[in-house]
Amino acid sequence: MSQPNNYGFEEEAAMLKDSARRFFAEKLPVDQLHALIAADPDPERSPEVIWPEALWAEMVELGWTALAVPESAGGIAMPWVAVAGLLEEAGRAALPSPLLSTLQVTAVLAQAGAAAAPALGEIAEGTAATLAFMDVSGGQQVGAVVVEDGRLRGQANFVQDVGKCDRLLVLAREGDGTALFWVPCDANGITVHRDAIVDLTRDQAHVSFDAVVGERIDCDAAQAWAAAQPVIWTLISADMVGAAEWQLQTTTEYAQQRKQFDRPLGFFQALKHQLVDTMIAIDESKSLVYSAACALNHEPQRARELAHMAKASASDTAGFASGRSVQCHGGIGFTWECFVHLYFKRQKHSQLLWGDAAWHRARLAEMLIDRGARAA
Repeated sequence: MSQPNNYGFEEEAAMLKDSARRFFAEKLPVDQLHALIAADPDPERSPEVIWPEALWAEMVELGWTALAVPESAGGIAMPWVAVAGLLEEAGRAALPSPLLSTLQVTAVLAQAGAAAAPALGEIAEGTAATLAFMDVSGGQQVGAVVVEDGRLRGQANFVQDVGKCDRLLVLAREGDGTALFWVPCDANGITVHRDAIVDLTRDQAHVSFDAVVGERIDCDAAQAWAAAQPVIWTLISADMVGAAEWQLQTTTEYAQQRKQFDRPLGFFQALKHQLVDTMIAIDESKSLVYSAACALNHEPQRARELAHMAKASASDTAGFASGRSVQCHGGIGFTWECFVHLYFKRQKHSQLLWGDAAWHRARLAEMLIDRGARAA
């Protein structure tokens, strides 16, 4: 199989992306977002879960949680490139919601076979879920949570948006293998310890499991997890590209309006170059994201390689666009009242989440070296 010229981005995908942009512009413009989640500038404030919860019901009604759920489980089964388009718009809006986490959980469950159908059905109906398995280093290896006598014990770290979710999909070590468990967030034995993070659009926690009983999903969990990783990396990359597009657009508008020496800032070539460099970086990352998303359906044998490339590029672009957006706004760019700090912090969080650029390039290099060695 090879990729179609348009990445498989058909009319339905374009309509979904356009409708999402209109939805966020109407329901959550950036001034309302800032007023909602950045009302308290105290750096010593306790971690909170603040998000437009009423919008979740509307997103469920629009079918967004069912987009990647197979039709056999009550979903829509749209291609991943369409889901990436939706998450690009969610990133552009800096959406505080469990949408990204829920779609990433869907990616794992979709690889788990018939046993995962009930959980997928719950997601299609609006259940929000997140992954729980990382150790304190943030590595993507399973083992922080273990199965002992059929119960879950241990501590999962860097659990995203758990305060907004109903369910945890736990990847646990069982003997020499991996097991999947579908667990209510309020199950007996679960303790959620909220982390203080700079990203105001998300919440994060480390979750302790003390003899927790969960619903086992009978499948080849290791295979399901390995197959879902490229999806997870691609979707977070789409979010970063969308956020970078907002940063570029907002900074360009500011450069056209703000004047110095009786001329708009955008008149000065030094600033023009920074904006053009940002645009080029975004275009590169966006192409890689859609190529990776397309590969998930059309070139599965290349999906992992392309997803590594997409996440590495998107992480670099996120950092670059964030720096340029603050610097080009000048003094006001460093203030709490300026909206760019919301995106700056979200991007910094996303850069490291699911592996930074260096980690993904190292994994990509290992793949290519191994391929070359086998071909020799």
